[in-house]
Amino acid sequence: MLEIQNISKTFNAGTVNEKQALKGLNLTLNNGDFVTVIGGNGAGKSTLLNAIAGVWKVDEGKILIDKQDVTSLPEYKRAAFLGRVFQDPMNGTAATMGIEENLALALRRGSKRTLRPGIISNERKAYREMLAKLGLGLEDRLTSKVGLLSGGQRQALTLLMATLKKPKLLLLDEHTAALDPKTAAKVLATTEEIVNQDHLTTLMITHNMKDAIQIGNRLIMMNNGNIIYDVSGEAKKKLTVEDLLQKFAEASGEEFANDRMLLSK
Repeated sequence: MLEIQNISKTFNAGTVNEKQALKGLNLTLNNGDFVTVIGGNGAGKSTLLNAIAGVWKVDEGKILIDKQDVTSLPEYKRAAFLGRVFQDPMNGTAATMGIEENLALALRRGSKRTLRPGIISNERKAYREMLAKLGLGLEDRLTSKVGLLSGGQRQALTLLMATLKKPKLLLLDEHTAALDPKTAAKVLATTEEIVNQDHLTTLMITHNMKDAIQIGNRLIMMNNGNIIYDVSGEAKKKLTVEDLLQKFAEASGEEFANDRMLLSK
């Protein structure tokens, strides 16, 4: 479903601030893979997701989604293939619009606009059923402005919007990092349920090593712009946080030095 071939990206080339964020990176995701991504600060995790989403063009290499070369496509055209949830709950929704209006926008993404009524009764019923599954009471607040929701409610709604049209690839950029532990666990459980139910191919960045081990069928570790460890199946299930720290030290030749990730042990 996703094939990344030898991509590289350098920021501020030729200046004192030059930073090679991706270095000839290769990655293939099969249909239905749920891959968690971990790594220290500046490892290239978010740069990888932004490269896939088309936020910026890579300097070299190719990116294919469902065998279609999207390397030269702008971000708005790649959106037809992708769903994305950001770390900040304020991103991904229109704060001044109602819950049902946000869902309607997500449902109509990529479709032609017409002068027909905005939201019909059958559509509203479907939204209410979807929201009820989240268990957050949002099904009774369809007309509430999204800006009035809590961070967890808003992130759960964003997740629902990102998966409403069953994207070929779902990108999750530390989407629970800004939430309190209880709310983060709820959003993460909802994520697993949606991904498994719709068999979505998913790439999820997380700073929590336990979550990275427990969730999904595959884990990759990044460092210095490349993938240094890739594990899946039974081998992944048997991992411990200590194993990951050791693998990082072996592959990179240095100690893991991300305080936030170490605290999540």
